[in-house]
Amino acid sequence: MSTVARWARAEWGRLYVAVREPLFRRRWRAVPMTLVVVCLTALVQFTQNQSWGYRIVQDAGAVRAGDPLWLALLRTPLSLFVPAPDLPVWGALAQILAAFGLAEICLGRWRTLVIAYAATLAGTLYARVGIAVGPAGLLGLPGTDAHVVDTGPSAAVVGLAVFLGWRYRAYVTAGAVVVAMVVEVILKDNLAGKEHLAAIVAVLALCGVSATRHGRTAGVRVGWGSGLPPIRSWTRRRGPAQRRSWR
Repeated sequence: MSTVARWARAEWGRLYVAVREPLFRRRWRAVPMTLVVVCLTALVQFTQNQSWGYRIVQDAGAVRAGDPLWLALLRTPLSLFVPAPDLPVWGALAQILAAFGLAEICLGRWRTLVIAYAATLAGTLYARVGIAVGPAGLLGLPGTDAHVVDTGPSAAVVGLAVFLGWRYRAYVTAGAVVVAMVVEVILKDNLAGKEHLAAIVAVLALCGVSATRHGRTAGVRVGWGSGLPPIRSWTRRRGPAQRRSWR
């Protein structure tokens, strides 16, 4: 086996094993939520590019930092399916299919949605904090960004990619995603890039919570498994005759 093949197996082998059997056995039925997300995103993209549909999508799912917080939170669930109208939608749909599909198989439907919405909400809330800080601050944003629409599904895709990389020990892949988002901010320094970084920070916090919870669970299991079983301890305190009569 070549060096590249060994590296690929070490990096993606666990993820491949987790995905292979459910996808081979159930095929598209293994990712029903992902298919709904892809179709809904395509429908929203088509609608917002129509003269009659742009305002509908903006009123229902476009989140801006300048909006009242209650309105932004109300629009956040649908904002996950609102891609940037000026970018190629096929690239966004491919990213959604890959990230959401892998996450749905490996993490389950509800955990995938929690991570996706946590990443999206982190970007939305960061934009408000950044504008309040102002462009002079380290994490600040100019006031004009208050009228820019949030990133949509891209923050969720980035968050799911980082969480999957951490969960299945594809650390190089997760690190590459983080580095790519940092480079994006350095080169463009726009709202979307900084929201992606906020999404990564939120997901890394979820990784820490998950690691702590699994560590405590493992500790409890070790505690229950330590020591001698009751029957063995009972027989050691008695002589051979007593052990024969007990049997």
